[in-house]
Amino acid sequence: MSKTKKLPARTEVKPSDCWDLSSLFPTDDAWEKAFVKWEKRIDGYARFQGTLAGGAENLAAALAFDLDMDRLGERLGTYAFLKTAEDAANSDYQRMHGRFLGAVSRASQAASYLRPEILAIPKAAMSRFLADRRLAPYRLILERLLRYRPHTLGRKEEKLLAMQTEMAQTAGQTFHQLNDADLRFGTVRNERGESVELSHATFSALLHSPKRTVRRAAFTQYYRQFAAHENTLAAMLRGSVQRDVYYARARNHASSLAAALFPDQVPESVYTNLIESVRRHLPALHRYYDVRRRKMRLRDIHAYDTYVPILSDLQVRHSWDQAVALVLDALAPLGTDYCGALEKGLRGRWCDRYENRGKQSGAFSCGSYDGWPYILMNYQPDVLDHVFTLAHESGHSMHSHFSAAKQPYAYYDYVIFVAEVASTFNEQLLADHLLHRARDDCRRAYLINRQIDAIRGTIFRQTMFAEFEKTTHKLAETNEPLTVETFKNAYRELLAAYFGPNFALDDELSLECFRIPHFYRAFYVYKYATGMSAAMALADRVTTGGPKELAAYLDFLGAGCSKDPLDLLRDAGVDMERPEPVDAALARFERLVDELDSLL
Repeated sequence: MSKTKKLPARTEVKPSDCWDLSSLFPTDDAWEKAFVKWEKRIDGYARFQGTLAGGAENLAAALAFDLDMDRLGERLGTYAFLKTAEDAANSDYQRMHGRFLGAVSRASQAASYLRPEILAIPKAAMSRFLADRRLAPYRLILERLLRYRPHTLGRKEEKLLAMQTEMAQTAGQTFHQLNDADLRFGTVRNERGESVELSHATFSALLHSPKRTVRRAAFTQYYRQFAAHENTLAAMLRGSVQRDVYYARARNHASSLAAALFPDQVPESVYTNLIESVRRHLPALHRYYDVRRRKMRLRDIHAYDTYVPILSDLQVRHSWDQAVALVLDALAPLGTDYCGALEKGLRGRWCDRYENRGKQSGAFSCGSYDGWPYILMNYQPDVLDHVFTLAHESGHSMHSHFSAAKQPYAYYDYVIFVAEVASTFNEQLLADHLLHRARDDCRRAYLINRQIDAIRGTIFRQTMFAEFEKTTHKLAETNEPLTVETFKNAYRELLAAYFGPNFALDDELSLECFRIPHFYRAFYVYKYATGMSAAMALADRVTTGGPKELAAYLDFLGAGCSKDPLDLLRDAGVDMERPEPVDAALARFERLVDELDSLL
């Protein structure tokens, strides 16, 4: 009998395949000494309390201290987090991370007076302070903070809102407990006749089964549990929506959507333009579903038919070194500075490459100001998607690398609105590179289908989610009761519009609105769609342009949060306040569908 292949313990992995965290701290002992020193400095916040209105010098000293604490805290926290990611079973690193989080909580409490005390400084006095050269390094921080004046209440009211913080998380936390811990879905037989426990993870795998009866059985059985708990789930989602509406009203925002967009200074037109552009291009999505139906030789197409590959996966193997070489070749348009730094990191010790027992699943990039922009992978040489994942995470890491190199600590950490641009940009270059190298129609069709599904899952699907969030919050703001049927009907209308008239919509699919975790922290998903649209526009601009276009993109990578996200993207060459970037991305989707139809 063949032996079961077991994952290696962390201690059995070759050091050359692991990241080297010495750019943060050379040893655990060095971390410990720095942590003890940092923890003792928390009490230093007290000496600035009550002094901030006394002059620019006082305010500058307090901000300098806070940023210095934050910078060392980031370094300590990154090291502790990465150590826990290596092996979740290592109790020493779990304790290290727990101690750090406890200290962060104490530091946050000690510093909690800073924001209200700054906002309490009279406008005339603050204007004089801002003209003082000693506050020049902190001017943008203060200007951004002062924007919140109209939405900041008195001390007593702010205290009451702060006391509600934990209670306000109840709806989301309850959903996650039910969804992640308590729901049980039973077992399903896969295409090999094996009994498989149905879970969130295996549900996705079973929807990729080539056998339709398996896909249908998994789909029906999975949603049976959500149907059994639909009243409870609706109550949780209603609570989450009502929380958003309450806080928006309490802080004098025009709507919950306006409150969510306020921190990034994103106008509502960006949100509505996205929805309107996607709506205009829905016929291309409907056509893709028909192409998929015809190729799969189905009489009708259901949601459970949209995940299985139209074409069988390409049997292509890339060793780590080959994957790195492929990614670097694809990113050559970004120039020698970009590719040289990335090659040094990927061939060196930025990456934790392979899976080991207890290691965190998936992949991520974790950049910090004073350390390398590390990448966690669980790389498998036989999975082409892992090469794309490497390109994606490399985009995040190089974004962090350039921002840390070009900006002071206060302005290096880019916001989520632009975070997905750099990573998706790299995926676009890799996809184009592989298409140019495709040796036959089958390989080309596979790659095109992959791009289509990426756009479908990111721009179309996330926009549908964004539209659902907008609709349900608007209903709550106009005092419409949010019942089970209200949620399901609103979602059903969107499903009908996005999947089209020739798609077989199962009743169970209306329950999907209750199981999407993003809906319990609303108005976030639209950033995925705008990010991909911006990335596609910038990738075209760089690859068809010259030195000026490349320089603008590299400047964007190095800009951190030194400007608001829409201004950063405008400087790079794409205006997300206009519909053209989304329209261009979806026009490309249409061309890809046309080509796929001709190749199949």
